[in-house]
Amino acid sequence: MIVVVDERELVKDGYASLFGREGIPSTGFDPSEFGEWVSTAADADIAAVEAFLIGQGDKAFELPRAIRDRSQAPVIAVSDQHSLETTLALFDCGVDDVVRKPVHPREILARAAAIRRRLKAVTQFTDIGAIRVFSDGRDPEIEGDVFPLPRRERRILEYLVANRGRRVSKAQIFSAIYGIFDEEVEENVVESHISKLRKKLRKKLGFDPIDSKRFLGYCIDWS
Repeated sequence: MIVVVDERELVKDGYASLFGREGIPSTGFDPSEFGEWVSTAADADIAAVEAFLIGQGDKAFELPRAIRDRSQAPVIAVSDQHSLETTLALFDCGVDDVVRKPVHPREILARAAAIRRRLKAVTQFTDIGAIRVFSDGRDPEIEGDVFPLPRRERRILEYLVANRGRRVSKAQIFSAIYGIFDEEVEENVVESHISKLRKKLRKKLGFDPIDSKRFLGYCIDWS
């Protein structure tokens, strides 16, 4: 999920639409409300955020440090002013990158992915047994063969692999895939997506690598 912080409703709604077309959930905050949310939100909600996008607002220069107290997710500033002074001021306040309008949402996602790679010093893929999951939006591979998946199922597999070795709840998966503020989609849709994913993995691998326990959640591991 991408969190957009901007005092302009039109901007927040615009980003929600643009990221939605890319299959990425997003939500928007006014800068005056965001500080309280980021300091009090549940850990699971914070962990679901893939990147923070900081736009226009009186408190824009104060927000990166508040974010960093809770999250290591990329903080990207979108600047309306093409000036060196503004760019340097944004970096000084703690953002990871500054982009100037107009900017395509795919560029923002690519920049966020690059920042995560630098921060975590990880490769572009993760292997777990015969499964290779990529961090750049590509379909996974199984035993070297491309394993095509619908977007939601692919993102669920990516989330499970990123959290391999520990259980994640249905609510956590829902937050990561749909966003924590999506009230138009029922949380139980996650069960349907996971059921379809498990059937495909079982058919390809000959067994189901996803373990589920009632009330405890889901876990993918290779043993």
